[in-house]
Amino acid sequence: MKQITAVLFIVMSFMISAQGNTYSEKEFQHKLDSIKAEGNLLYSHEIASWNSGDLIAANKKLRELAQSYLTYKSNDTVKTVFLNKDQNLIVAEYSFKNNQKKPVRENLQQRKLNQTELNINKIRSTIISQLSDPKYEVGAPEGYTLNLIIIPINENYKAYLIPGTSQSGVIPFGNDYLFMTDKEGKITSNQRFHSRLIPAFTQGENGTLTTSTHSHLKTNPFISATDICTFKLYAPLTKLEEFSIYSPALGTYMKYNYKKDSIEKTKDPL
Repeated sequence: MKQITAVLFIVMSFMISAQGNTYSEKEFQHKLDSIKAEGNLLYSHEIASWNSGDLIAANKKLRELAQSYLTYKSNDTVKTVFLNKDQNLIVAEYSFKNNQKKPVRENLQQRKLNQTELNINKIRSTIISQLSDPKYEVGAPEGYTLNLIIIPINENYKAYLIPGTSQSGVIPFGNDYLFMTDKEGKITSNQRFHSRLIPAFTQGENGTLTTSTHSHLKTNPFISATDICTFKLYAPLTKLEEFSIYSPALGTYMKYNYKKDSIEKTKDPL
């Protein structure tokens, strides 16, 4: 937009600077909206994996057959499929809409992998084979795991690693990664959102906590999609409804509320 009114709007807007970049309030909010959308996309994949895993665990026959799984989006549906040991057959398929706990459709008839599933499975194997390279510093402390979420983007892929835990009263922030790959799954760039695992314990000396705050690296000035995904997964198991991050680069807090699905910029974490 090169109109005079647009230029005046930018000049008059409150400006925020980070790492040499300056954002108007409109640009800042657009950035937050984009991050929130990505966080919700990650969540839709991971909650489908969670709910499908519970269904598999409750079925003894399927539990013995299923050896690995893939989760992917197809139109307005997120599907989780479970593969047999040889990875040449789908032994169970669950389809979810709107992040609901129960699938809108399930298929327990064994079938061959479709082309989408063949591609994602190949990409998944290719990515995993590269993660042992010491330069990526990928690992998880005892009691925690790393879960892989693959998102197609044009002809390439985004591969997120987010932490998981079976411990109660813990929200496993941090230790999260993003890998960009080409269409063959070869890693072309990588990003680490936090320097380490930052578990938020929801029980304190004075009782149950109702909010959580952590700080970001200057190289990662915004709240992250992985933060949002992790919080949406674990917060419903606690009393927490919101969390905030402090950005040293921006000199501000960003607060996310999972019930409202909203991010707001604040001067303090409360």
